[in-house]
Amino acid sequence: MTREAEHLSLADPDVVPTKYWHALDDGRIQCDLCPRYCKLHEGQRGLCFVRARVEDQIVLTTYGRSSGFCIDPIEKKPLAHFLPGTPVLSFGTAGCNLACGYCQNWDISKSRETDRLLDQASPETIAEAALRMGCRSVAYTYNDPVVFHEYAIDVAKACRARGVKNVAVTAGYVCPEPRAEFYAWMDAANVDLKSFNEETYKRHTGAHLEPVLDTLKYIRHETDVWLEITTLLIPGLNDSDEELTAMADWMARELGPEVPWHFSAFHPDYRMLDRPPTPPATLRRAREIAMRAGMNYVFTGNIHDPDGQATYCPDCGATLIGRDGYALTMWGLDGQGHCLRCGTACAGVFEAEPGTWGNRRQGVHLARFHALMKHADE
Repeated sequence: MTREAEHLSLADPDVVPTKYWHALDDGRIQCDLCPRYCKLHEGQRGLCFVRARVEDQIVLTTYGRSSGFCIDPIEKKPLAHFLPGTPVLSFGTAGCNLACGYCQNWDISKSRETDRLLDQASPETIAEAALRMGCRSVAYTYNDPVVFHEYAIDVAKACRARGVKNVAVTAGYVCPEPRAEFYAWMDAANVDLKSFNEETYKRHTGAHLEPVLDTLKYIRHETDVWLEITTLLIPGLNDSDEELTAMADWMARELGPEVPWHFSAFHPDYRMLDRPPTPPATLRRAREIAMRAGMNYVFTGNIHDPDGQATYCPDCGATLIGRDGYALTMWGLDGQGHCLRCGTACAGVFEAEPGTWGNRRQGVHLARFHALMKHADE
């Protein structure tokens, strides 16, 4: 914890009260949002940096502020079976409740400079911008939406009111009560399962494995949220046959074969510069192990591998969705999401026709967009 929140006040527009905390007998206040359970004196911030104790309560210090907005292909989240081909308005804030030494978005998630949060937007502005720009969904991503819980939920409510879907990209490290509130407003989630080893979680993320597995089971069995999973494979850390087999067997048994699973390639970054990039052969080996365990939809990521990134019918083997990078190259589903060859249903959330957004990535300045909207409506 750090003592860098003394200057904050509830009068600040970016500071909002939160409800997941309780007072301790020793005078500290415990944050109950995630299993880290930061215990704070007045003026201290939690490990996530964006939640702090101010005026004897836990507050969120970055409400309404973002590190940036961008229109992405939904496949970039990655989501393979949720509205394929459609654009998603993506944004994040700053901070994270994990401490991954290999973070691939460390400039955002590890940021301790809230001045980098230059783009301000109300929940209504974000939802209206997504609608007007033709985005079928909004993604809470770049850093973990767990730490901007209140802002994310308010945005999600505004999106749902306009028929825009909500997508969480998260490490799944959250306590049960706030988790239930959060996922009541989500339509899809990609959860990052970083390892299947408790010691690896503790040493390299500062977190624990079991709460993440609990979140996966909760989303899969107790919500209607469409679930996909990503595992970043790091050479010599979490890519052994033994660990991958144990992970795949657990997933097939506890979550079922219809949950899509993405294996992504690591590149040296942040504080883990001593390991090489993940060889493509490692991702293909992991995919084979997962499929042997019974998982139907397994994908390789961060490499050029059209075969490993396509969706195949689990019954007849026909190609259902072809992909090259994030762009769709083939569509073999009927209007109800069934294989055109044999009629087997493909698990997912599909529309009658796929989107055509392709590989494009388009930055958006929401403050300017809000001004343009206001002018157009006058």
